[in-house]
Amino acid sequence: MQDFEYYTPTHVVFGKHAVERVGELITGQNGKKVLIHYGGGSAKRSGLLDRVTDALEQSGISYVMLGGVVPNPRLGLVREGIALCKREGVDFILAVGGGSVIDSSKAIAYGIANDGDVWDFYAKKRVPQACAPVGTILTIAAAGSEMSNSSVITNEDGWLKRGLSTELCRCKFAIMDPTLTYTLPAYQTASGAADVMMHTMERYFTQVDTLGLTDSIAESLLKSVMRDVTAALKNPEDYDARAGLMWASSLSHNGLTGCGTDGGDWSCHQLEHELSGKYDVAHGAGLCAVWSSWARTVMPANPARFAKFAIQVMGVQPGADDIETANRGIDAMEAFFQSIGMPVRINQMGIELTEEDMRELAYKCSFMDTRKIGRFVPLDKEAIYKVYQKAKA
Repeated sequence: MQDFEYYTPTHVVFGKHAVERVGELITGQNGKKVLIHYGGGSAKRSGLLDRVTDALEQSGISYVMLGGVVPNPRLGLVREGIALCKREGVDFILAVGGGSVIDSSKAIAYGIANDGDVWDFYAKKRVPQACAPVGTILTIAAAGSEMSNSSVITNEDGWLKRGLSTELCRCKFAIMDPTLTYTLPAYQTASGAADVMMHTMERYFTQVDTLGLTDSIAESLLKSVMRDVTAALKNPEDYDARAGLMWASSLSHNGLTGCGTDGGDWSCHQLEHELSGKYDVAHGAGLCAVWSSWARTVMPANPARFAKFAIQVMGVQPGADDIETANRGIDAMEAFFQSIGMPVRINQMGIELTEEDMRELAYKCSFMDTRKIGRFVPLDKEAIYKVYQKAKA
């Protein structure tokens, strides 16, 4: 096991009716003027926004509101939010939604705490020195942004999707009420669960040998998510299943499942970012569409690692050797993704990639042929292209 640091400062308030504590929690952070940032109409239709504003008013906290966050959140709305916050004197950002809303909120928080254009931070031209405080009311189990140090934003100019990770943006608190996820469409529930799993799988596939307890935690979390998403799809109001998914979302991306590793591979996330940046697909679905093609590409570099995953997570019977066992595990993972309605090839998302498309995606994913992605097996532009080609159909 390698040396590591584990930092999780977010105050979690988990359970039914936790939303009513939002005023108390913001007051505890000395928030005086809040931006309530949210997505589409569901937060309004469900009455959640009314509950939030009532709680803030009861605590004597003033607020402004900005909706319109879409999946793969846009830089244009981030810039609008920054301008609104500066104009209104906002000192606290409250994200009401899932990963896209939280990521957009973090970007706004960077923007109001630093001079210059916020995109410079995501484009790696500058490093942020501060971040306004952010809290969240989580409405979907997926991205894990509620307890992570990262955010991802899409720039409409070139449709570049880029991430930024610093300890500055960690949420001050995360309110998690599983009942808020009861009305999610099945596709969103499944896509979110896939996202949760991939955050752990990205960390699991490593060349580090001695992982012990961290491996056991990761394997248990993955099996728990598979069980809970299956139950939630059968009964959307299964509280225990929804609670399991919501807590797994946080544990999968707050660093716990990667303690002692090399930090993980993250190739699939980089591959998917280009897909969702260009085609606006659901992040979890996009990850499913590329995972097995990536896995079959890199598995020969360490088939024993994939064989362990096959046995411990997917429950397959060992084959004649590690390669056969590993392939059985990859097949089993594909079958699971399909069982919950997720794609395992890019064309299953309605995208018919041309040769030109795949070359463009590989070029962007390699940052215009200036980097390799991944640690398990570093992939250059040509190797990235071959994964897209394999995942196409």
